[in-house]
Amino acid sequence: MNLGNPISTPTSLGERVKAILLKPREEWPKIDAEPVTVSGLFTSYVMILAAIPALAHLIGSVAFGYSFFGVTWRPSIGSAISMAIIQYILALVGVFVLALIIDWLAPTFGGIKNNVQAFKVAAYSGTAMWVAGIFAIIPQLNVLSILGLYGLYLLYLGLPVLMKAPDDKAMSYTIVTVLAAIVIFFVLGALSTPIAGLFGSSVTPNMSEISGKMNVPGIGSVDLGKMEAASKQMEATAKKMEAAAANGTSVAVAPSALQALLPETVGNYHRTEVESQSMDAGGVGGSRAEAKYESGENHFDIEVTDMAAVGALTAMGAAMNVQSNRQTATGYEKTETVDGRIVTEEWDSSDGDGSYSTTVANRFMVKAEGKVASINDLKAAVAAIGPDKLEAMVN
Repeated sequence: MNLGNPISTPTSLGERVKAILLKPREEWPKIDAEPVTVSGLFTSYVMILAAIPALAHLIGSVAFGYSFFGVTWRPSIGSAISMAIIQYILALVGVFVLALIIDWLAPTFGGIKNNVQAFKVAAYSGTAMWVAGIFAIIPQLNVLSILGLYGLYLLYLGLPVLMKAPDDKAMSYTIVTVLAAIVIFFVLGALSTPIAGLFGSSVTPNMSEISGKMNVPGIGSVDLGKMEAASKQMEATAKKMEAAAANGTSVAVAPSALQALLPETVGNYHRTEVESQSMDAGGVGGSRAEAKYESGENHFDIEVTDMAAVGALTAMGAAMNVQSNRQTATGYEKTETVDGRIVTEEWDSSDGDGSYSTTVANRFMVKAEGKVASINDLKAAVAAIGPDKLEAMVN
C-alpha cells in the first residue's frame, strides 16, 4: 500500500462521522473523489475512532465489571488496560486486513484494484462499529454494540462506488468480503492470548428501491429496506439534536417524568427506593430513573433510561434479525428483535437471578434485574412501566 505523507481533506472528523452514518449514499461519492493517502486516513480517522470501543470497554469493565447471572467480576486495572490495548491493536490491524481483502477481491466482482480506495472503504465502513462501541461503557446498553453491524450496510454501499464494481454484484462482493474477513479475524483473535502475555465509475445504487435481506453466515441477516428507513430516522434525530444545541434545550425527557413512570407496587413487590438523574451537553445526553422493589427475600431493580440522541442508533436493531441463544444446565441467555425492539433475557433457576430488558421507541431502555421467583416477575415489571407511555413522550 502507498503510505505517503498525509493529505488533509476538506471534511472534519465530526462531519465525516455524521455524514457517513446518516447520509451514506451521498457521502460515498464524495469520499471516492477525495485525494487521500493510507497513512493520512489512518492517523486522522482510524486511529481516533478505533479507540472508542477499547476505551469504553476499559471504563465499563473497571467501573461496572462483567455480570453473569447476578455475579459481578471486575478485572484489575492492569488487566483491563492490557485488554484495551490488545483490542485497539487488533482493531487497527483489522482495518488493513479488510482493505487487503477488498482490493484482492475487486477483479473477481468486476471491480478495479486500488489499494487507497480499498482502504477508504475499510476505514469508513468501520465507523458504525466504532461509534456503537460507546455503549460498552454502560453494561445494560452493551448489547447495543451489535448495532455496529450497520457497517455491513455501509460496506455494501461503498464497494460499487469506490471499487467500481457493478451494482448487481455489490451484494455478493459484500458477503464474500465479510466471510473472508471472518476467517482472518478469527486468526487475529487467536493471537490475543499470546499478545496478552506480553503485557502480562459505478453509479451509486438507489437504495430507496432496494428491499430484501442480506444474509451473512455467522452474523445474521440485514433487511436493507429497514436499514434505509433507520438511516433516515437517525438523520431526523440528528436535526433535533442540532436544534436543541442551538436553543440551549435538552433532547432527553426530564428525569422526573421517567421517575413518575415507576409504580409504587408491581404485583406483590413494593417500591423501597427511587432516584433519577440526567446529563445534557448541547442536546447530547440522556436521563435515567431507577427504583428498587422487595417482596420477602425476593427483590429487583427497574431502570428506565432515555438515551436521547444516541438512542437513534437503536433503530438499526429493526433492520437486523438479531438472535442469540445460550443454554446452561440451570438457565439461559437470549437476545432477539421483537417488533423492532431489542429484547434481552437472562435467567438462572438455581438461585432465581435474572434480568429482562427491552428498547422502546428506538431511544428508551427498560430493564428489570434481580432475585425473583420467576422470570415472569421481571417481564411484568418491565410491562408495568408502559411502553405506550414512553412512546408518547417522543411525540
